[in-house]
Amino acid sequence: MSIPTFHATTILAVRREGQVAMAGDGQVTMQNVVAKADAVKVRKIEDVGADGQGVLVGFAGSAADAFALLEKFEVRLKDSPANIKKAAIELAKLWRTDRMLRRLESLLAVADHSCSLLISGSGDVIEPSDGVLAIGSGGDYAASAARALIRHTEQHPEEIARHAMQIAGETCIYTNTNITVLTL
Repeated sequence: MSIPTFHATTILAVRREGQVAMAGDGQVTMQNVVAKADAVKVRKIEDVGADGQGVLVGFAGSAADAFALLEKFEVRLKDSPANIKKAAIELAKLWRTDRMLRRLESLLAVADHSCSLLISGSGDVIEPSDGVLAIGSGGDYAASAARALIRHTEQHPEEIARHAMQIAGETCIYTNTNITVLTL
């Protein structure tokens, strides 16, 4: 018996003019079946971040792995609540070197008012140069749509994130249009 493969998630962070929004779709797919259509894959960690307004976190991959990593990130964030870059680097170092964590299959996207970062288990901590960060199955679709909206509209990050996710949900079979958007 083989273990089912889960495909799911599109997470998008959009930064513009000092504002940031993070959106996630609600679809969880197991093989060729939608297992859940209303999952929430973005969270806000309160009272931390560069300005104390919070940190947005989105995850792609195995949910159990993502929650384990989210807990580890929160611990690192409490050690340096005003510096998500330091917390992200510390998590990436731990993730890459810890024998158990190394097996976790997930990606994290984190954002506060100062920056947006992708954190991976291979030790990557990547800050996008254009303020658009996307992960997951439909990430490329959402990022492309967001970049076009940034270039050709005056929309706020929340609107851009929602519209870009809508486009991704209409294009990617592993993404739906049940969208959750959080802002700072």
